[in-house]
Amino acid sequence: MKQYFAFQWHITDECDQRCKHCYIFSENNCKALDSMSWEQMQSVFENCLEMCNKYNRLPYFYLTGGDPILHPDFWKLLSLFKEKVIPFTILGNPFRLNDEVCRRLKDMGCEKYQMSLDGMEKTHDWFRKPGSFHCTLEKIQCIRKAGIRSVIMTTVSGTNISEIPDIIDTVVKHKADVFAFARYCPTKRQQAAGEKETGMTPQEYRALLDTCYAKFKAYEAAGCETYFNLKDHLWTLYLYEKGIFKIPEDAKPDMIYGGCNCGNCHLTILPTGDIYACRRLKSKVGNVFTDRIADVWIGKNMESYRDYGKFEKCAKCELLRFCRGCPAVAYGTNGNFYGADPQCWKAAKQN
Repeated sequence: MKQYFAFQWHITDECDQRCKHCYIFSENNCKALDSMSWEQMQSVFENCLEMCNKYNRLPYFYLTGGDPILHPDFWKLLSLFKEKVIPFTILGNPFRLNDEVCRRLKDMGCEKYQMSLDGMEKTHDWFRKPGSFHCTLEKIQCIRKAGIRSVIMTTVSGTNISEIPDIIDTVVKHKADVFAFARYCPTKRQQAAGEKETGMTPQEYRALLDTCYAKFKAYEAAGCETYFNLKDHLWTLYLYEKGIFKIPEDAKPDMIYGGCNCGNCHLTILPTGDIYACRRLKSKVGNVFTDRIADVWIGKNMESYRDYGKFEKCAKCELLRFCRGCPAVAYGTNGNFYGADPQCWKAAKQN
């Protein structure tokens, strides 16, 4: 059976919000808003399919922006997905959703619609804009009613870590289909401006995982409809320590089985055509308007993100093939993709 290859495709920077932790505006709040033309999107689509055909993969698109629905050719692109029977997920805002829009999304083949919830009302609306919190919760049922899976994603930082348990309760109450969280990647702009420290100690983060895991299990035992996606790769370390995850006895020493998907089964495409190994850090490996993605995938720029022996801490850990934490968070914290994950609590092995 063919494996999926994921493309996180940003078709436009246009957005209804200016979130404080957004990748797009993290370095420059006055940047020009980029957007692909219809001709460019058709070319990108064919380039992606050609790459998957060459490497015997099934394409899967995470269509995003900005807010992709603001692109004037959004529906034309979805018609192309439908014509080729290509599955996709939308990563977007709640503001343009209504019953008719969600029905059309379902008809085009949309499987999931992901929205963000980054705190309870006061915190979330501070991050994003007034009214965003309640609008997001309202649209969960709008999405579900159309037969699309509703996904709520939270970005965890020192700013909102204490609110995560309440977010979980709120998401469950509103019957979101999926809940997950990932960690905030610090930016140069935040550091230069001397903004509030957003980091967490390893002990604080592990305590959060403890609290969340207990909540997840209690809700699952009660028949909760929400699926809790353990997205952060430090969950692997957590479950390993609890004896729930075990390294397979037949695991090969030179095989990567899990952990960060950078360099493995994922690429990001920006509205400028730039191809990133990971959207959460500056990791340009090519440009989709001038390069074949199939060539980029095996090129030296991409290979620079696959040198697993370079991981300063993870290379000495028995979980290297399964975890590796989040290299993007390491990069955002200390400028080193291969540096130690700042929230990893496992003691480093000595040489």
